[in-house]
Amino acid sequence: MYLKVRKFGFWMLLLLILGCSLAKAQPVPAEVENINFLVTFGPKADKTWGDDDFSQTFFFIIPENCKTPIYIRVFDPDTGGLNDEMNGTWDTEEIYYVFGGKGAYTNPDAQETEPKGNYKSGNMMASKKFGVNPQYDNKWYTFGPFNPSEGEYVKEFSGYIFKVICDGLKGDDGNMYRYFLSSSPTENKPIEGANAFTYEYCFRMWDNPKQVSHIYPFVDDKTVSIRVANYDWDDDGTIRVVSTVRKEKKLAVSNQGDWKQDEFMVLPEEKNASLDFQFIKKQNPPVHNNNVVINVRNQYGKLLRFYTVPIGGVPKYKYSIGVRKK
Repeated sequence: MYLKVRKFGFWMLLLLILGCSLAKAQPVPAEVENINFLVTFGPKADKTWGDDDFSQTFFFIIPENCKTPIYIRVFDPDTGGLNDEMNGTWDTEEIYYVFGGKGAYTNPDAQETEPKGNYKSGNMMASKKFGVNPQYDNKWYTFGPFNPSEGEYVKEFSGYIFKVICDGLKGDDGNMYRYFLSSSPTENKPIEGANAFTYEYCFRMWDNPKQVSHIYPFVDDKTVSIRVANYDWDDDGTIRVVSTVRKEKKLAVSNQGDWKQDEFMVLPEEKNASLDFQFIKKQNPPVHNNNVVINVRNQYGKLLRFYTVPIGGVPKYKYSIGVRKK
């Protein structure tokens, strides 16, 4: 059933009510995104390798009724080994930060795509540098415990926000990693009703062309049009947009080391819901180790959030109501 609503807060309430169904919200990226790894390169890397700024920020939402300690776990945090991308020799060091407290999310610099100004706003709760270290290769490292109330309370989300940043410090290799928001320091145990989002994704595509990756920007009721920017797609097939009323819209795609922008109007039925951006690789010639960056802004230039588990669920095109042109 397609629900047309006008209050974003309704969706957040729905997330809390349906918390038990959100167990898959805890991995970042989530299962419904089918993204292989997040990626951050060292600052000396050539940007044509697929990272435009050598920094990536994610926000974790902890429901206000959560009273137990939380942990933020990082899979394969080191910068050499099984999953990472070598450039010559392993020489890269990166740092992970966890921020909470006032301004961690609400500072405007924290909500932008570039690591500029006071993007490391709030209270730094933890940090750790990682280089080439077999101890952490293909294994988990845990930050925490954190009291949920140590995050920044944001009324819009009815919860507390923690910010996690991965920054390249030196070197030119690619660091592949994932997160998991957990109630345990040693296991990946979901926190009921939690979610995560970012304003700009930098991620690794699968090499297998049969694998389709997804991201889900949330469209509020003030959004009239959307401007999509993608970087270093390497002309690796198609990026298309699907919604409950949009069967398919293909976006202009970038080549190696450049940005490409595309813009389209939002349909009334697409408001207060998530869109499905699908990344479909071409069969030939095969493109390997493709890292891509993407962000989305509305007509005012405000960034849209990519929730790891889409607000309102994964949108499926409904033929019975699909009477509009794409």
